[in-house]
Amino acid sequence: MTDYKNYLANQVMMGKMNRREFMGRTLAAGVALSSASTLFATSASAQEPKKGGHLKLGLEGGSATDALDPAKALSQVLFVVGRNWGDMLVESDPLTGAAVPALAESWEPSPDAAVWTFKIRKGVQFHDGKELTIDDVVKTLQRHTDEKSESGALGVMKSIKTIEDKGGDLVLTLTEGNADLPLLLSDYHLIIQPGGGYENPNAAIGTGPYKLTSFEAGVRATFEKNPNDWNPNRGYVDSVEIINMNDATARIAALSSGQVHYINRVDPKTVSLLKRAPTVDILSTSGRGHYVFIMHCNTAPFDNNDLRMALKYSMDRENMVKTILGGFGKVGNDFPINSTYALFPEGIEQRAYDPDKAAFHYKKSGHSGPVLLRTSDVAFPGAVDAAVLYQESAKKAGIEIEVKREPGDGYWSNVWNVQPFSTSYWGGRPTQDQMYSTAYLSTADWNDTRFLRPDFDKVLLEARSELDETKRKEMYRSMAMMVRDEGGLILPMFNDFVNASSKQVKGYVHDIGNDMSNGYVATRVWLDA
Repeated sequence: MTDYKNYLANQVMMGKMNRREFMGRTLAAGVALSSASTLFATSASAQEPKKGGHLKLGLEGGSATDALDPAKALSQVLFVVGRNWGDMLVESDPLTGAAVPALAESWEPSPDAAVWTFKIRKGVQFHDGKELTIDDVVKTLQRHTDEKSESGALGVMKSIKTIEDKGGDLVLTLTEGNADLPLLLSDYHLIIQPGGGYENPNAAIGTGPYKLTSFEAGVRATFEKNPNDWNPNRGYVDSVEIINMNDATARIAALSSGQVHYINRVDPKTVSLLKRAPTVDILSTSGRGHYVFIMHCNTAPFDNNDLRMALKYSMDRENMVKTILGGFGKVGNDFPINSTYALFPEGIEQRAYDPDKAAFHYKKSGHSGPVLLRTSDVAFPGAVDAAVLYQESAKKAGIEIEVKREPGDGYWSNVWNVQPFSTSYWGGRPTQDQMYSTAYLSTADWNDTRFLRPDFDKVLLEARSELDETKRKEMYRSMAMMVRDEGGLILPMFNDFVNASSKQVKGYVHDIGNDMSNGYVATRVWLDA
């Protein structure tokens, strides 16, 4: 009930729900009339957005190799940068995760969900003054289906057979039915660009609430308000500045001293310290994000499943959540789905720390000598400490893990998805299909465990077009078990997203979709001097 009330309050705060609808929904949910009236007044009046000001964000996750092409966006910084200047066809609801309109006003599937028709919003302007057309939409999606684009959305776009303009509507014909298609189009890489971005994918010209005014990779990005924004319920400040701060101490100092209004990736171990500051709010959001240790299944010695199982049983998950997350999270089970997803596969036995089983599989693998694990402070908050903690728990199984700390700058281009054993994080995806298609489908560019299984691919594609939810849920269970028991993923914990802001920041929306209000932090908040 609390989550639902917060959701309704957020809708009021964002100007998406009037008093009549709000009161009807809260009363139907069993909220007392007096309480509903108070909640509406608090949401609509006390939280009424204020315009103006210069918002400064101190964010970890950028590097000197960052580029503005949304197809290649990897880092946390680029995630927020893209949300500032661009729009997708579809967005996801912060609380429920359901698909909601953006540049597409509405959509309609065929009875078999294999053909989808999208109505594109009229009167929308790009930052350069050009009006958004159906041709821009068609070409954008076509670019992301091209392997040469190296798009992070390529795995989900490959299921689209044709992308067409039919009478001013976008018509997508799929290789098979997919009831999740609208949500798949909310992927943050799929920013609609003029001419599809073919001419200059790094131009950062979009339809978003802010115009990019400067960008220095690994240093900062600045924005100004887009005066012709089609959506009046966002982009409240006059300008935004994103400062790359990969050092956790520097971020905390910048927030505490008022140099920035918001920071991401607060180490749970520093929460108690930050809470003492009278000017700071802790923003903790549960969602689908997860911290991982990833092994390449096709690279020795990790091509041996007994070694992979030994390393999985060597992970003390409970201690990891307690020590690294400070309780801000939940234990993982070596597949990338938790209960926030529809059709979550329930009843799968929780994998526990078991040095004896780890030792059994390790001996069976025939491996000897140290196992090299690469990590960095930028992989996730506390990643280096997590690697050392893992090193200690593995010792009890007779497994030697050599921890190599890599520099933060270049980690995402030189280590992640390159080296065979490393630490990383995933922000989750709107649907199970998209999470698996992005990171576990054999052909996915971001298959960072090199999980290359035709039988898995077959079930994934069958589940995508299955309209019977009972059957589809069983298919998702089958996929989860394959990844859990035969994949290269060690997923010890689903993290809460722990960020912090100045008390001047108002209107923050807790979004289950991803970190930093699903990347929309700068577009949703305002400053109260």
